[in-house]
Amino acid sequence: MSGIPRAPLVLGLAGLIPFVWGALTYLSGDLNDWGSRALGPRFVGPYVQLFYGAVILSFMSGVLWGFSTKTAGSRATLCYGLSVLPALWAFFTTGGGPVDAGTNLMIGFAGLLVLDALFWSWGLTPRWWMKLRLLLSAVVLACLAVGVFL
Repeated sequence: MSGIPRAPLVLGLAGLIPFVWGALTYLSGDLNDWGSRALGPRFVGPYVQLFYGAVILSFMSGVLWGFSTKTAGSRATLCYGLSVLPALWAFFTTGGGPVDAGTNLMIGFAGLLVLDALFWSWGLTPRWWMKLRLLLSAVVLACLAVGVFL
């Protein structure tokens, strides 16, 4: 991933661990059993993905809020308004069971990617932003799909 500074790349990849772990423990009963015993039942399968996914959507709202500070006037109003959408989406849509919550998180992360692209196109993000966001979003969506579709 050339062009992405090392720290954001490493931290972004590390942030994928709960999503990947959740998918692996969903796919492997033995790993799920071990993880439940060692870490507790909320740290395996879809449970870790759903809780962590809601946290990350909220975190990304804060990131977009920060990008919004680079603009003014009506554009700033629009950007601040758009920046809170991922957190509100997570708050209002992650109930109703693991399949519904996982589906809604997938929609939320896809929508976040659209917001990332919009803020990037307005020059509010670093130039490398979309390279990183495409990579991370693809992995998150694939991992959430395990719990939703399998």
